Amino acid sequence: MNQRFDTILKSGTVVNQDGEGIRDIGISNGRIAAIGGLGQASAGETIDCKGLHILPGVMDTQVHFREPGLTHKEDLETGSRSAVMGGVTAVFEMPNTNPLTVTEETFTAKIKAGHHRMHCDFAFFIGGTRENVNHLPELERAPGCAGVKVFIGSSTGALLVEDDESLRRIFQVIRRRAAFHAEDEYRLNDRKPIRVEGDPRSHPIWRDETAALMATQRLVNLARETGKRIHVLHISTKEEIEYLRDHKDVASCEATPHHLTMAAPECYERLGTLAQMNPPVRSADHREGIWRGIEQGIVDVLGSDHAPHTLEEKAKPYPASPSGMTGVQTLVPLMLDHVNAGRLSLARFVDLTSAGPARLFNIACKGRIAAGYDADFTIVDLKRSETITNKWVASRAGWTPYDGVRVTGWPVGTFVRGKRVMWQGEVATPSTGEPVRFLETLKA
Repeated sequence: MNQRFDTILKSGTVVNQDGEGIRDIGISNGRIAAIGGLGQASAGETIDCKGLHILPGVMDTQVHFREPGLTHKEDLETGSRSAVMGGVTAVFEMPNTNPLTVTEETFTAKIKAGHHRMHCDFAFFIGGTRENVNHLPELERAPGCAGVKVFIGSSTGALLVEDDESLRRIFQVIRRRAAFHAEDEYRLNDRKPIRVEGDPRSHPIWRDETAALMATQRLVNLARETGKRIHVLHISTKEEIEYLRDHKDVASCEATPHHLTMAAPECYERLGTLAQMNPPVRSADHREGIWRGIEQGIVDVLGSDHAPHTLEEKAKPYPASPSGMTGVQTLVPLMLDHVNAGRLSLARFVDLTSAGPARLFNIACKGRIAAGYDADFTIVDLKRSETITNKWVASRAGWTPYDGVRVTGWPVGTFVRGKRVMWQGEVATPSTGEPVRFLETLKA
């Protein structure tokens, strides 16, 4: 019997939970229909992937696309265009917008704004505040919601819940795993005089490793007390890695490419405020500590923390300069370069960017290459060497801290639910992004 598919990906090296192997993939109605030797099958389109690696679609579980309210630096269309240009098939977007994403109205407006306007699939976090705590049980179960996000240290935007009493109230009502920006606000305020005007090298001295560790310890204690699960975003210190090793039952954590690639003070001396992030890029020993967290399996996922600002905004003298950099488009090439350098295996990269997010957030039908799953693929050329440039970056911000950096390993194709969205550096399909489906938000 001659099988027929909408699309066949031919002769690519498929990387999945059962290892690597040259296989064909048949796609029908946006789902994976068959995997294996499909030489006798036919399709509306057959794409030769010989010499390329087909990965489960990469999911970036922390981005800031700035819509609504800050669209002069990014919006859902431009941010998602940048994502698919970099091989990312789904993003989880953050609530520190203007207005804040903290009500049913603002959340629903975001879903509507993203639907078939974003180039990749998407989910949005709902911001946890003192004011909306009673509504969180309903809000966190809205279709397309990635869960609750809480800032316990101030960063970009007006979301801040710094005290244990208010945090405890949030913990007591939520059911799903909640995500946290973990820096201790009280310590940050006490140490503000340490900042040196015009010198971003003082940024990691002000927002020091103790502020990060204190906040993470407080969160773990609250999680244990209330029987809830937490996700600590953008781990920046070796101490947090060592601490979280003993608390994996309640706490998952994320690492970012910039904390794995850059180191202070060199990055500040070379890039100035373009390297300014919250929590900060720290010294090389912290970078190595986070790599050890990846090697030991303590780190669960990678997220870019894509947080664009315009070059004019970043040019303000420190500390008036905002914290944040672009990152969603460079996540895959930077990490593939680390794969080629032997710092992590391709299988571990897949675990951190597809299987890991699916496991942590209970994502339906994404995260692996399996029959019946969404046909989301990140297709890469591991041998291709390219130079990252500002010109390549599709973000409205128009710059990357990695401008001029040569990498080996490059995304050549992005498939979202069977559609070839990006191919060889060109957006190939009109935007058809839809909400990511979660097992805890499925509605009949």
